[in-house]
Amino acid sequence: MVFETNKTGAGAGTAGTMATEKRSDLWAKLKRGLFMTHTEMFDRLEAAVQDRAVIDGDTLELLEEALIAADIGVQTSLELVENVRRDVRRFEGGDLVKLKQRLTDHLSVLLLDAPQPLAVPEGPLATLLVGVNGVGKTTSAAKLAYHAQGRGQKVLLAAADTFRAGAIEQLTIWAERLQVDIVKQAFGADPAAVVFDALRAAKARNVNEVIIDTAGRLHTKSHLMSELSKIKRVIDREAPDWNQRTILVLDATIGQNAVVQAREFVEAAEATGILLAKLDGTAKGGVVVAIARELRLPVLFLGVGERAEDLVEFAPRRFAEALIG
Repeated sequence: MVFETNKTGAGAGTAGTMATEKRSDLWAKLKRGLFMTHTEMFDRLEAAVQDRAVIDGDTLELLEEALIAADIGVQTSLELVENVRRDVRRFEGGDLVKLKQRLTDHLSVLLLDAPQPLAVPEGPLATLLVGVNGVGKTTSAAKLAYHAQGRGQKVLLAAADTFRAGAIEQLTIWAERLQVDIVKQAFGADPAAVVFDALRAAKARNVNEVIIDTAGRLHTKSHLMSELSKIKRVIDREAPDWNQRTILVLDATIGQNAVVQAREFVEAAEATGILLAKLDGTAKGGVVVAIARELRLPVLFLGVGERAEDLVEFAPRRFAEALIG
């Protein structure tokens, strides 16, 4: 086992800066993250209402296309269009602002109907990150550590992705940047053994949250899914009084494929929430809506950039406003 402590003085400088970050900054990050999505949607909506005195069937068809193109999902798009159809007035036909306001209102209602994230529980917490290869789990682990520091938590990172070349080194670099402790072993080591060491170290050092980075895996690979089960058994045995959560990390750039991937993965991995990464690199940010409504699983966080601070807690109304633009 390698246990590294990364601190300077009280180590509170980074956490203090994060704790004072304004909500308006997070709002700006969310809007930037969805810039590609709402720019494309705006162009389509503008084309739908341009030079039209009323919102007619052709306008609604163009609206439906705009929503589907953003990967909101066919069923949800149809539902939103039907809501608009019911409450539009003739004099609002060419008013893009009012149309966007209506869409935002209806989308907010639909998102609020989906399962909402629960408050972070009191007491120590073990967070397990799962997902397929290349979705951004290691970077997301660092972002979650930064976010936890902002809540005043003492964090430890567990480098349990021992199979991807560079994963341990990457997480170590993040730990140094964030001045948080990390537990790691050699490349190819047993991931469950890393978690065992991490939990022992966390209890000895009064750590509030252990964030566990795991290797990418497909739900169809039974031996890899068994490995996750082994990690969870270690957590149950070594930290029976700790709160636990399993966060499924998804790549927003793959659009509706993320929904398919999540649907197949959620049950096998017993995920309790979703972190949608790479939202800033796609014009299909509406996939958040599809995931929230179709999977009936809380969307917890949105990754909106490459920096540690580029993580936003999911908030339905704010998301709807940023998505529609």
